[in-house]
Amino acid sequence: MHRSGTSCLTGSLQEAGVDLGNCHTWNPHNLKGNRENQDVVDLNDDVLADNNASWDTPSRRVLWSETHYLRAKELIERHAASPCFGFKDPRTLLTLDGWLTAFPDLSFIGIFRDPINVAQSLHNRSGMPLEQGLSLWYQYNRRLWSYYRSYGFPVLCFDDDAEVFKAKLHKSLLHLGLATELSSASFYDEALRSAEGDRSIKLGWRVSRLFKKLKQIAE
Repeated sequence: MHRSGTSCLTGSLQEAGVDLGNCHTWNPHNLKGNRENQDVVDLNDDVLADNNASWDTPSRRVLWSETHYLRAKELIERHAASPCFGFKDPRTLLTLDGWLTAFPDLSFIGIFRDPINVAQSLHNRSGMPLEQGLSLWYQYNRRLWSYYRSYGFPVLCFDDDAEVFKAKLHKSLLHLGLATELSSASFYDEALRSAEGDRSIKLGWRVSRLFKKLKQIAE
């Protein structure tokens, strides 16, 4: 989900040897960059648009056209010489079935964050109402949970204390067969965990239950 530590995680993966291609290294809402490959973002946006959806108005079912598949294959083939190419875009949770059809051997790593903090961050960034942010959190992370149940990949919690987060990240890197240690200049920065939400906000039962499930798999 957006505003959930995906950039921090991806920057750490890049330090560990993952080739992200031409990715964004700065933007006004993330001074270390969101580490997204614009070609991937554009493809995901186009897939969603062709299904009358967008990142903030997800569709239950997303269909890919042959043109979409061709673009995905061409994009990945441009990095065929890379020993480990990867990409990050939260929209991928909405389009992942198509990516899996094109590339069945993809490896995943997930991350989530307290729904209240995510909703607050979205509100701070673009004025999104907190209720809409919480709804989006549920729609994205419901998909994360579903894919985890099918594929069993590492899932991290961005709310963990710094040392706990780094230890779990290290374990995840081992699982993925990447470098066993992060560099001394670790990408992780606690300053990236901004936007603490109002703890008095009541979460609905669906959001609360899903958040509990995610915390359990991130232990």
